[in-house]
Amino acid sequence: MAKQINRYARTKKLLGQILKEMKAVHEGMIQEALAVQREEGGQIGQILIKRGNLDEGTLQQGLAKQAGMEMLDLSTVHFDEDLLSAIDTNTVKMFNVLPIRREGNKLVVALSNPSNMAVLEDLRFMTGGEVEGVLAPEEQVNKLIDKHYGGAPDSMADLVQDVVSGAGGGSASARGGVDLEDQEAMANSPPVIKLLQYILFQAIRDRASDIHLEPFEEDFKIRYRVDGALYELESPPQHLALPLISRVKVMSGLDIAEVRMPQDGRIEISIGGRPVDLRVSTLPTMHGESCVIRVLDRSVVSLDLTQIGLRENELEVIKHLISLPHGIVLVTGPTGSGKTTTLYSALNHANDVGIKIITTEEPVEYELDGIMQISIDESIGVTYASCLRAILRQDPDMILVGEIRDMETATIAVEAALTGHVVFSTLHTNNAAQAVARLLDLGVEPFLVSATVEAMLAQRLVRTICNGCKVSFEPSAEVLLELGLEAADLQGKRFAYGKGCRACNGTGYKGRTGIYEMIVMSEALREMVMNGASADALRDQARREGMRTLREAGLLAIFDGVTTVEEVIRETTEI
Repeated sequence: MAKQINRYARTKKLLGQILKEMKAVHEGMIQEALAVQREEGGQIGQILIKRGNLDEGTLQQGLAKQAGMEMLDLSTVHFDEDLLSAIDTNTVKMFNVLPIRREGNKLVVALSNPSNMAVLEDLRFMTGGEVEGVLAPEEQVNKLIDKHYGGAPDSMADLVQDVVSGAGGGSASARGGVDLEDQEAMANSPPVIKLLQYILFQAIRDRASDIHLEPFEEDFKIRYRVDGALYELESPPQHLALPLISRVKVMSGLDIAEVRMPQDGRIEISIGGRPVDLRVSTLPTMHGESCVIRVLDRSVVSLDLTQIGLRENELEVIKHLISLPHGIVLVTGPTGSGKTTTLYSALNHANDVGIKIITTEEPVEYELDGIMQISIDESIGVTYASCLRAILRQDPDMILVGEIRDMETATIAVEAALTGHVVFSTLHTNNAAQAVARLLDLGVEPFLVSATVEAMLAQRLVRTICNGCKVSFEPSAEVLLELGLEAADLQGKRFAYGKGCRACNGTGYKGRTGIYEMIVMSEALREMVMNGASADALRDQARREGMRTLREAGLLAIFDGVTTVEEVIRETTEI
């Protein structure tokens, strides 16, 4: 359904054109707003409102016309108990929809955002009938939801009980014992759909990056990863693993009959009116399939160079590297250290109508307007190396290679840099200097590394202290010793931690930020690479030239009151 909506979206009339036909704005306003959009991003309608060219009501009318939807004033709608009970509290709050009338067997619901129409398919499953959407002012929708659904939503226990007593309550083992028709029926039963939606909504609300559905012999665990740490949810009964994971496979287009092989899929959903991309991976285990859902929510990821933790001098260096006419910029670090976000932020900053940017990624995590993005699929021969060869014939200015992992890819990346392209890529190394050693290990000649590599950036993500419960403290002698500091080093410095509050679920942390170690190639460093110097020797020279290590960057974040001692010690080592 989501894919059909997306295809339709590409053919519908542009919002700016509709607003001009409504005589709400003129061409000059549209062009100025488009210029702001290219520079800063954002939606054209909201930019026009921010600039004072448009009001919210007129924008809603334009969006309704664009989507071919009725625009309704909800103050004229009469709500009764039978109508309100058509959709449960969880679903209403999750999708920000409101039932407003029945037309025979069809239920009409109000949406505050036309991009939320993808939820209509799920509502059809859950209500067992036809569902149609109309557009209404967001303020009215929110106010009426609070008025009529103000009570507490169903808990996990309530939803589990619905599944157990309903069509999804089969007690078969996740390893087998249910035929395919029964499995499909369970996956498509409204109680199972509601339970999975609840789990997804909780995870996305809590800004989780991953959701783990894990069947074991005696129980079924559901865990979220938030800010790099795993937290366990209330566990449903073990026999619900099969219907829940089958539902995920149905949504992601996977084969629910295949339980012996790993599978990968993708789900596009809309939560509260905003699009969220879910990447699904299943893996056969002793007690059923383990399922991990990667949450790619653009609304909680800032692709702005000024928002990812770079200090002012580091930001200036990155902007300089982006403006280079050619060369290779490498970002290093372990999995989950934020490398992709840093590269996306750099590309987003560079993105301009006068620059052609092409990326090769495995997979494409976030879609960037104005940038050509290619998803690697080695099973059909679409590899980094084959894509890079084709990309060089597409006349790009800037190229992103998701990862340099073999000699062929490294060689083509070097050739691209030598022929006038800027190449951004990642490597898995512990620090910035080791990036050179990794390229040499792959077989790239030292003189080519010296000639093409412009900078190496190592990074880590540390959790940031929750502003709602942040308190200062005096560090103990043991803490200072572990950080390699003395009391004299602390003049004018402050340490902080989070006590734990409702806003951060008692963890003391909310969000993450990056800390960086950056080496910009100098003539001295290029000569050392040519002469086969070790990574340690390169690192020592870079420090003499002013490089800040990851540990030193972490200390600055501690002194700024951004993160804690424990986080920096966990993520960095001092060499």
